[in-house]
Amino acid sequence: MKAVFFQQHGGLNVLQFGDLPAPTPARGEVLVRLKAAALNRVDLWVRNGWQGLKLSLPHIPGADGAGIIESVGDGVSSVQQGMAVVINPNIGCGKCPECLAGQDNRCRNWHLLGETICGTYAEYVVVPERNVLTLPQSFPMTEAAAAALVFQTAWHSLITRGQLKAGESVLVVGASGGVNTASIQIAKLAGATVFVVGSNPEKLALAKSLGADFVIDRSQEENWAKVIYQLTDRQGVDVVVDNVGTTFPLSFRAARKGGRILTVGNTGGAVFEIDNRFIFGKHLSVIGSTMSNQQDFRQVMKLIFEGKLKPVIDRIYPLQEARAAQERLESGKQNGKIVLQIGEY
Repeated sequence: MKAVFFQQHGGLNVLQFGDLPAPTPARGEVLVRLKAAALNRVDLWVRNGWQGLKLSLPHIPGADGAGIIESVGDGVSSVQQGMAVVINPNIGCGKCPECLAGQDNRCRNWHLLGETICGTYAEYVVVPERNVLTLPQSFPMTEAAAAALVFQTAWHSLITRGQLKAGESVLVVGASGGVNTASIQIAKLAGATVFVVGSNPEKLALAKSLGADFVIDRSQEENWAKVIYQLTDRQGVDVVVDNVGTTFPLSFRAARKGGRILTVGNTGGAVFEIDNRFIFGKHLSVIGSTMSNQQDFRQVMKLIFEGKLKPVIDRIYPLQEARAAQERLESGKQNGKIVLQIGEY
């Protein structure tokens, strides 16, 4: 099969396009002939590598994907050859107490497709039967691939972990990334007032088009927490979605007393200083999560299939141009998700 892979960690130059053996589904697994894959920042981190990361090389990146069931392993009953599906990249073992309790994103042997196991930058991928969801007729593969990871992540963080309620206020730090564009839409659908901090007018225009009520250009307002206080009658917001990490000091200031800080990542860096006085002095809760459970994935994808939520697609590249696609993602210039098209529809 054709695939994009790397045989050592490093910069964009380590990505190769060529032939690798196609995987074979074992019992309880399905082989998906991929038609679309989508990029996430984890693709860059895995390519660069980090201390303690041990991969079987060559490694195929990519968490998000959608395609057609090519074949199924023994014991598979919910899907069959020829069905169009979207992949849930959150791979639990299905056997540990957490998985059996419906908390598969807390699995004791958890994997993310494309991170610790080979992913979707390829013509074929094998996943457990429970990790595919059938698509409505004619639903675009590119949209399905673009939605899966970021919408389940944002839904689990905001709705399941954050317990967002109608009438509350939400600040999203960042205007154009996949999880943030999903968070804006989910918060509006939940009935919240949404504030967004972004880096330039183009990204903020995108946030407004997705339903943001108030936008703040951080290139013009360095102390955007002060602006939030002014806009909220010096109360602050109920919920802050901060997946940057290094912006936590301002996020703590922007939150109201009893507010919640939600995080699913650290695009600005993993290590940073915080002023703990804000946490105990304002009764703040810092709530982290990774991906979602199967129930949340199916719930949010149903809303996408119904058109109530919609992934934002920045650009579509052919699979063989994955290096250019990652270069754009690395530059931070994208507005929404970058997608790879694989073969013909």
